[in-house]
Amino acid sequence: MYKRVVLKLSGEALAAGRGFGVDVDRIHEVAHEVAEVRSLGVEVTIVVGGGNFFRGVAEQAKDMDRVSADHMGMLATVINALAIQDAIEKQGVQCRVMSAIEMNQVCEPYIRRRAIRHLEKGRVVIFAAGTGNPYFSTDTAASLRAMEIKADVLLKATKVEGIYDADPVLIKDAVKFEQITYMEILRLGLKVMDTTAVSLCKDNNLPMVIFNMNEPGNIRRVVMGERVGSLVTS
Repeated sequence: MYKRVVLKLSGEALAAGRGFGVDVDRIHEVAHEVAEVRSLGVEVTIVVGGGNFFRGVAEQAKDMDRVSADHMGMLATVINALAIQDAIEKQGVQCRVMSAIEMNQVCEPYIRRRAIRHLEKGRVVIFAAGTGNPYFSTDTAASLRAMEIKADVLLKATKVEGIYDADPVLIKDAVKFEQITYMEILRLGLKVMDTTAVSLCKDNNLPMVIFNMNEPGNIRRVVMGERVGSLVTS
């Protein structure tokens, strides 16, 4: 169904419930699914968060300068990106980490045309360090990179089945949206992604699928066109 995708992973997803750090088994599960999707001929890019190490707007950063805190969060995403790269390469798939903050000894700088070339050569590309700018989340980075590389869809992996009208963890009878528009998300104030990311997708007609990452095989199902999670369109 989709030829080129951007997969947005949260840092917490890589911690697998432990709250902090990287769960090796979880990383390899994700890498296996990514390799499986890549074997279908789909060009895969990944944007990863850093909340399992540091988040610029978290309680631990409340007394810090916001710019410094956000830069720490960006560096945390690079740690996660390198961990995912290692796991994907152990699956026999070539992978490149491209960072919005230059650190040449560790990974490549983000250059749009080079990223597209990597995809054309069959490599998985991981975009690290967000947008490289403070005050912008990794959700916004995922939306931005999706536009730049002309992705067909943005896949946001979460711990719930899709988009609900209330938090399904707290409210048992929360209603799930099978399909919803970006305007409805903004109007209802749903905490799917930050408003900058939602607006960017809306303005550029980029579809987005919110799905449960904890269900094995879901990435493949979404890419194959099965109705998994919630579809967001303009």
